[in-house]
Amino acid sequence: MCRTGRDTRGASIVVLPKNAVSVGQFQLTFKESGAYHRSMETSSDRSTPMIVALVMATRPRQWTKNLLVYFALFFTAQATWDLSDPGPALELFGKTTVAFLLFSMLSGAVYLVNDIFDADRDRLHPKKRSRPIASGALSVPIAWSSAAILATVAIGFAVVLEPQFGWVAIGYLATMAAYSTLLKRLVIVDVFAISGGFVLRAVGGAAVLQVPVSPWLYICTGLGALFIALSKRRSELEAAGDAAGLQRETLQRYTKPLLDQFIAIVAPSTLVAYTLYTFTAPNLPENHAMMLTIPFVVYGLFRYLYLVHVRNLGESPEDIFVTDVPLIVCVALWLATAATVLMVLG
Repeated sequence: MCRTGRDTRGASIVVLPKNAVSVGQFQLTFKESGAYHRSMETSSDRSTPMIVALVMATRPRQWTKNLLVYFALFFTAQATWDLSDPGPALELFGKTTVAFLLFSMLSGAVYLVNDIFDADRDRLHPKKRSRPIASGALSVPIAWSSAAILATVAIGFAVVLEPQFGWVAIGYLATMAAYSTLLKRLVIVDVFAISGGFVLRAVGGAAVLQVPVSPWLYICTGLGALFIALSKRRSELEAAGDAAGLQRETLQRYTKPLLDQFIAIVAPSTLVAYTLYTFTAPNLPENHAMMLTIPFVVYGLFRYLYLVHVRNLGESPEDIFVTDVPLIVCVALWLATAATVLMVLG
């Protein structure tokens, strides 16, 4: 572990291992630091009610990602449903909402498993150390059993709701399980796995309604998710500093210049894909009025890049989309314009 030696003046010194990390005035190895933070759990962590800790561990704020299942319902307006006949519209909305809840259960199970595997690394992170499993507020056995119950119930209901949607749900769970156990350790592959999870949410929304959706929408979703994932890695690398490799294994293989190049490729690709979608998708109005939404996508990309590069907020995308007022307004205007194009101008 640690060994003694002598410096150039002959004085006795302690030589620390390369994987040592600072904790206060001490230097600990990765394994020791996990034990240290476990021993430093606060009484407030231990006094957190188990049910509260369990709900927190499923990360409700992250469930906003599952709103992607509504994309298929939204972009098939007039083609499969019409506000003039609210009956079918309400039925489709109900099925999509159930799909949203099932994906939230699945993602909650995934987050529980992910936090179990990452507990020691999370204890080295200034924010993640307060997560229920890392802090000790939720025991690992309870987390495992809760994840198994959530996943089993969600998959069962998904198959009953719509068999094709059930297969998508199984694919999502398998992809995220692979990410938690292996793929997150593979540089570049990790962000593609995250992007795949977003695409499967969008696919699930179409599967539960049994409606066709333009492939362009899936491409835009995948590229947009890849852009966010790369930005997240950049912000994590920026915030972690020398402890980057201890907090997330792949961070020691990324560099900020490399991530900036990736983002510089993906961001314009996302814009080009969305632009092509607005005037080539067969389910959109033939007058190409959907192109009116392009400026909002441009601003959204620029605003997100500003938040990542200037304010270093990319580490928590779920917080950005619910706290950054300019971005919220941009999304609201995009939705309003797209809805007008689909339901009025179309």
